Amino acid sequence: MEVLSGQPGAARYSEEQHKRHRDLRSPWQRDRARVLHSAAFRRLQNKTQVLGVGDNDFYRTRLTHSLEVAQIGTGIVSQLRASQPDQQPLLPSQNLIEALCLAHDIGHPPFGHGGEVALNYMMREHGGFEGNAQTLRILTKLEPYTRNFGMNLCRRSLLGVMKYPCLISELEREPKPKPAENFRQLKVGEWSPAKGIYDDDLAVYQWILAPLSESDRALFTSHELRQTGQHRRSRFKSLDCSIMELADDIAYGVHDLEDAVVLGIVHQSDWQLMVAEPMSKISDCWLAEEIASLGELLFSDHHYEQKEAIGCLVNAFITAIGLERQGCFDEPLLDWQACLAPPMAQALDILKRFVLNYVIQTPQIEIVRFKGQQIVMELYQAFASDPERLLPLNTRSRWKIAAESNCQSRVISDYIAGMTDDYAQRLYQKMF
Repeated sequence: MEVLSGQPGAARYSEEQHKRHRDLRSPWQRDRARVLHSAAFRRLQNKTQVLGVGDNDFYRTRLTHSLEVAQIGTGIVSQLRASQPDQQPLLPSQNLIEALCLAHDIGHPPFGHGGEVALNYMMREHGGFEGNAQTLRILTKLEPYTRNFGMNLCRRSLLGVMKYPCLISELEREPKPKPAENFRQLKVGEWSPAKGIYDDDLAVYQWILAPLSESDRALFTSHELRQTGQHRRSRFKSLDCSIMELADDIAYGVHDLEDAVVLGIVHQSDWQLMVAEPMSKISDCWLAEEIASLGELLFSDHHYEQKEAIGCLVNAFITAIGLERQGCFDEPLLDWQACLAPPMAQALDILKRFVLNYVIQTPQIEIVRFKGQQIVMELYQAFASDPERLLPLNTRSRWKIAAESNCQSRVISDYIAGMTDDYAQRLYQKMF
């Protein structure tokens, strides 16, 4: 039963009245254009990816990361069209996968994960905060392309950005941790958010899933507890989302590594111990035989040799991706998934762990993240203390309207989440 890959996949939450003269674009071309021209997308140029914005003009921001994810995503689709031609009708168009990849990070707040944890803590009694949930909210409500429905993207596009298709209220661990005595004592590990969809966005969430059969919908929105004391996790995602997520993982594991190498944050001895040696032991893996020579290129003094190594790594992962059927859904767009061959999945996991341990969780990065975390919590507390006095006029109007649905805190969260790193810092300096 092909539902979402047919006409219902191109449906929009709000039926649009305006028709552009001689506009021959496909729905996916229009969705891509809406993302690309949005203010939320432009703001990514001044939001932290891994390293803090402003410390150096070389490394990636959320914007350049998103552009690279889009490039990798289109490469994956091209590879799948060539390697599995029987599934070509099911695969997303280049415009659709670009739209998803460009949009996947627009919900992330200032200061990266530190800002996300800070907002989740401040919203702990009001539905929480999570970057992926905020992305859906921007696409369907906040971005002023329409009066009330955000960018009003197609159903298949919205399904493709839902990496965790469950309500956060169903996933959060119980009991919640005790609140910190003050902001300075907040433990990031205790307040990382559950990954899902806000209950405030239940109506559009139900609309996205409406064409599915009852059994497909129940299975697709199911979740599991993987570790005692942790949040529950969703179990499934759409085919389009699986491609986007692989592109994101490859960009994170390879391109963020490039930043760290060029800026001297990681050294060849670290690489040899934590990447080259474990990767060389993976059986039936092309990278196992080539990782030593790639390491020499990566840590070369010549940038063109570093680029050669990065290109080889990206290509190795893209060409190891295939389609697999799970055999549990009626809807093919849910049943088929893009997957890395197991040896290459193991290799990518090694790279991602290396970036996490040797780049993201280093003291110099954590100090910057801690600072951003404090800024976000102080701003939230200030606005929540007297919204009618301190919020901008347009946000204040939304805050007053939100009283009817008892979600005024969400409006304050939306405002802070939309800030760039620089804007949040300037505003903090003005207020404090």
